[in-house]
Amino acid sequence: MPDTSASTDAPAPDPSSPAGSLKDRLRSDLTASMRARDEVRTATIRMALTAIRAEEVAGDTARELPDVEVVAVLGREAKKRREAAAAFDGAGRPEQAARERAELDVLTGYLPSQLSDDELATVVAEAVAAAAADGVTGMPAMGRVMKAVQPRTAGRAEGGRVAAEVRRQLGAG
Repeated sequence: MPDTSASTDAPAPDPSSPAGSLKDRLRSDLTASMRARDEVRTATIRMALTAIRAEEVAGDTARELPDVEVVAVLGREAKKRREAAAAFDGAGRPEQAARERAELDVLTGYLPSQLSDDELATVVAEAVAAAAADGVTGMPAMGRVMKAVQPRTAGRAEGGRVAAEVRRQLGAG
């Protein structure tokens, strides 16, 4: 009699997940990195998938994260690696800093390309002009400008960098 049990080698594709999703790409890249015995890449992708799973089960009900939220999770993990590398450098631990940077490089490959300083300045300038047209100028416009800019820069520019550019332009205006 043939074996009709399901194979446990690979997880079954989730029918609610869109084909070619970022999470699927992470899973397939994990398998490839394991076969290639790339320890840093394997560990980093496992960590990323664990962070995504934790986010999926957080709250009242479990849910599948869309790619936009997966990118946000990966962005937070990348920020942790950047900060940890700086902390290890400051503590005189270059080996650990190098490991954090290697993990950051892996995560960066899954994130959208970052806005250049000029592109960020243009986005902020448009939002500052819109706020000024509504009669709100200077630092009191900070909240309004940030609210307008954040959806356009999500995942493509770190929040602190965006806020610094908004402050710079509002201070100059």
